[in-house]
Parts: sequence; structure tokens; C-alpha cells
Amino acid sequence: MQRVIFTLVTSYLLGSIPFGYLLVRIFRGEDVRSSGSGNIGATNVSRKSPALGALTLLLDAAKGFFAVQIAGKYSGFGAYDQRLDRVMAAAALLAIMGHMFPIWLQFRGGKGVATALGAFLYFDPLAVLAAIVIFVLVVLLFRRISLGSIVAAALFPSMVWWLRTRDPMTLALVGIAALLIIVRHYQNILRLLSSEEPKFSLRRK
Repeated sequence: MQRVIFTLVTSYLLGSIPFGYLLVRIFRGEDVRSSGSGNIGATNVSRKSPALGALTLLLDAAKGFFAVQIAGKYSGFGAYDQRLDRVMAAAALLAIMGHMFPIWLQFRGGKGVATALGAFLYFDPLAVLAAIVIFVLVVLLFRRISLGSIVAAALFPSMVWWLRTRDPMTLALVGIAALLIIVRHYQNILRLLSSEEPKFSLRRK
């Protein structure tokens, strides 16, 4: 149990590293929370610098990936033990919560999409691949990145159920993570409902 608690605490602390905030502070001398959407994720950072935005995306995904990897390797459960899936799903959830509610920034963080991508990439790469396909299709059809993220998050638990496990506790943890991501997009949802959400375009104006 001590090993499980250690891995879960580590998952939150890894997830709470505010890479977007740190990169903008170090290289631009600015607080990324004071502009744009006000969060520390890659999308908002990219408004300051596309390069820093890409690096933020990579680092935020990496911290989720390593959080679940640590849980998978050091929780003490074997590869075919159902408890391993539960611990890894819990680690993914806590890494995502760490990104959304970082203790270092008064619990004001990002939306958790990149961290979830990395965390669940280790947990269930096939489900993540399916979610990416769904995301791309939605963005291509409706040209709204937020809608793609919301739909992919909403469908992700069913992908895990289909491709990895039907354990109720594991699916509940994955479902909570997906719900948190959707809730963190509440402002985007309001804009989508009022047709005010900006459309994505590859063309430069």
C-alpha cells in the first residue's frame, strides 16, 4: 500500500509541474496566465510563441506518460493483476488533476488534454490512437479544436472498455478523468452553443 500511495502522490506532483508557465516566464519574462485563455496549456502558450507551445505540449504529455509508467513499474502489482490497471488509471487521473490544479500556482492550471494524452498513451495506446482519429475527424469536419477534444474525451472511456478492460473501477477512474477534461472546457462549450467558438484553419490570414 505504501508503494501505491507513493506512486499516486508522485503522479500528482509530476502532473503539477507547470511547464507552460515556466517556459513563458523563463524565455519571455511574462506570466502566461495574464493573457489569452489564462491557462498554462500548450494552446495558450502558443499564442506567445509557437515553439514554446509545441515544447509545452511535448513536456505536458511526457509528465503524464512518466507518471503512469512509474505507477506501472513500481506499484508492486504483476502484469496480469487487475489492480495494476486500477493503479495506472488512478495515476493518470492524478497526473491530469495535477496539471489542472497545480499546488504551485494556487490550483490554477490547464485543461489536461496533453497530460491525458501522454498518461493514457502508456496505459492503452490503442485507445489513444482511436481517440486521436476521432479528434482529427471532428476537427476536419467542424474546424473546432475544442469540439474535437470534448468529443474524444467523451468517447475515450468506451474505447478503453472495448480495447483494454471492462473492470468497473478502472473504467470509473478513466471516466472521471474524461469528465474533468470536458468540464474544464466549459467556456468552450458555452461558445460552441452560442456559435462564438473560433474555427481552426490552416490558412494564414
